[in-house]
Amino acid sequence: MKGATTVAEYRLEMRDVVKTFPGVKALDHAQLKLRPGTVHALMGENGAGKSTLMKCMFGIYSMDEGEVIYEGEKVQIKGPLDALHRGIAMVHQELQPIPERSIGENIYVGRYPTKRVAGMQLVDHAKMYEDAAKVLKEVHLNFDPKAKLGTLSVSQMQLVEIAKAVSADCKVLILDEPTSSLTAAEVEALFTIVEELRKKGVSIVYISHKMDEILRISDEVTIMRDGQYIGTWDAKTLTTDMIITKMVGRELTDLYPKRENVPGDVVFEVEDFTSINPKSFRDVSFQVRKGEILGVAGLVGAQRTELMEGLFGLRCHNKGKVTYQGKELKINRPKDAIKNGIAMLTEDRRATGILGVLSIADNVSIASLNQYVDMGIVLNDKKIEKLVQDNVAKLSIKTPSSKTQIQSLSGGNQQKVLISRWLANDPDVFILDEPTRGIDVGAKYEIYCIIADLAKQGKSIIMISSEMGELIGMSDRIMVMCDGRVTGFIDGDKANQENIMELATRFE
Repeated sequence: MKGATTVAEYRLEMRDVVKTFPGVKALDHAQLKLRPGTVHALMGENGAGKSTLMKCMFGIYSMDEGEVIYEGEKVQIKGPLDALHRGIAMVHQELQPIPERSIGENIYVGRYPTKRVAGMQLVDHAKMYEDAAKVLKEVHLNFDPKAKLGTLSVSQMQLVEIAKAVSADCKVLILDEPTSSLTAAEVEALFTIVEELRKKGVSIVYISHKMDEILRISDEVTIMRDGQYIGTWDAKTLTTDMIITKMVGRELTDLYPKRENVPGDVVFEVEDFTSINPKSFRDVSFQVRKGEILGVAGLVGAQRTELMEGLFGLRCHNKGKVTYQGKELKINRPKDAIKNGIAMLTEDRRATGILGVLSIADNVSIASLNQYVDMGIVLNDKKIEKLVQDNVAKLSIKTPSSKTQIQSLSGGNQQKVLISRWLANDPDVFILDEPTRGIDVGAKYEIYCIIADLAKQGKSIIMISSEMGELIGMSDRIMVMCDGRVTGFIDGDKANQENIMELATRFE
């Protein structure tokens, strides 16, 4: 009928998107179609191109080829501000907060409400804080919009980022690994927000490696592999095994590798280790055997990370003894731990692991440079290059060259580079804090194989994980902590979610 308006089936379509970086084709004719009022999961291994595709949608990257159809019209998104003005918002996996500014300023950064005063255009702080209070209430956050963002925890900052996206009155919302640092209660709060936005007709792109989340909240699932579009399915027709098979292009018959390590004698021992902070770890004692994987379980606030940072010399302690093969170790700083054959893979690889703007070669060699110095002053680049190439081959690190900046690699490959850093020192004790956080199922399996091989070689592994299945599947024994104390030990073959949780909630 003349004058009738056709409502597009899809709110936004990305067609045949190509994006190339030096040495890497990140997107190879990728596709995505978003319906109004749906949660659309975007899945794939690390390096599959998910975040790159979303950065093209949000205007951070310009496409080499392809087109974007938004509400029935072909558009060119010129940058993030242009995307926001069109109603496309994105919550990034790696937060970029401005901690010294207020919550309200962080929510409206780049688009502050203004008023004209004496012929000048000034920020209207009263309106900004009033609007910020409204949007915080809308997403069920009881924060003072005038408070400094830096006073919040990382997980609370992530929720503020979601409030920022909602404040843009978006029609398309991209959530890139939104629950990576959230507690169980905060995840539930996020799902409530997602459901309310869906009911309002917002199209939500949800990127996550957590299968239970995907199957719980998604309407449709698009899977990518090696920068290419594999397909889109109704979420109700999928199972975890089906998603994994489509993601990795093969069946994974076992989520965890067969372990061939045989734990030997006790080599590493901690006695009555106590933090200088009375609210942190206290009176902690445990042993680790040669060739053993000791899992460390506990809920948020159990002080697992703080304990391991204390053992590595990153935090102060005022009581306790650490011994290796009967010799007492004096560890007051990381340099002391490294010298005594202890390595630590930190929880947050972006903040405390990788040196983002440096090359892979720099990141691998940084902890062992003293081994590659000629005449005490000159770095032997040939030896460093051989070290890097050996590790690239051994750990199957996907990279164009050793000179590539590490920040351009996928999360799984970054983690392998960090493991290579410590392998270069040939340590005896590996402390691994959340070694597979933010990594897809295929890369996880590769990390598990590396850990199992290290244990087989006789290395002692201490592995913190918030994933029950990972702890149960990989550990010879599990040490459980609650409120800074060790509440018990469980043999790996007897561990289950119930007995771990019983010890993890055993408060004094």
